Amino acid sequence: MDNNALVLARGVTARNGRGFALGPVDLSLSEGVTCLVGANGAGKSTLFRVLVGIQKATGGLIQFADHRPSIGYLPQEPELPPLALAGGYLDHVAWLQGIRRGERAAAVDTALAAAGMTDRSSSPIRKLSGGMRRRLAFAGAIVNQPRLLLLDEPTVGLDPIQRERIRQLVKATAPNRAVLLSTHLLEDVRALAAHVVILAAGRVVFSGAPAQLTSTPTGSANYAVDFDAAAALMAVDE
Repeated sequence: MDNNALVLARGVTARNGRGFALGPVDLSLSEGVTCLVGANGAGKSTLFRVLVGIQKATGGLIQFADHRPSIGYLPQEPELPPLALAGGYLDHVAWLQGIRRGERAAAVDTALAAAGMTDRSSSPIRKLSGGMRRRLAFAGAIVNQPRLLLLDEPTVGLDPIQRERIRQLVKATAPNRAVLLSTHLLEDVRALAAHVVILAAGRVVFSGAPAQLTSTPTGSANYAVDFDAAAALMAVDE
């Protein structure tokens, strides 16, 4: 296994009930933010479910540098209990993650502070805005201080201000952990990515540094439409 990799996937395949086939996918995740780019239906969420363990791979191998790695997961459409208080919800998530009773309050406070929601601990979730609910779900994903953080389309459906807040949260929590963030918004890639993986029709068609998107010939038969869109947007000046 690569000495710098926290997660290494080799030849991973999976299928869903609609006949979609993922893979084979090769993926190496190290510390920092890797953006997984692809159109809707490219297989991003399927890959996330396999990495988290919600869905079983039909083939291939996934290796973790840590024997029992801590994983945080923010699904694309997080389901939050509307009648629960924000702090109470995080306390429950911390319990599910196996955090001891005497350590849960500190873990919850740390996660709330990281998400910029310390003053919302006693707020009913149903009274939070859409952006705040997404930030609370983000806090739930990091309450166990995971080494691997999986964020599935964390900025989708948010207004520009809330998207930028989520990006700042990602930047602040990325050091010392591997973050895999899926998106179809190239502005997310430009703001966050140290590494980019483009997924099309269930297969990896590009893996490299963001700068390589503008230096690789777009006419190559090895790249899909997603690559052309990525290259064009990445080439735009800041």
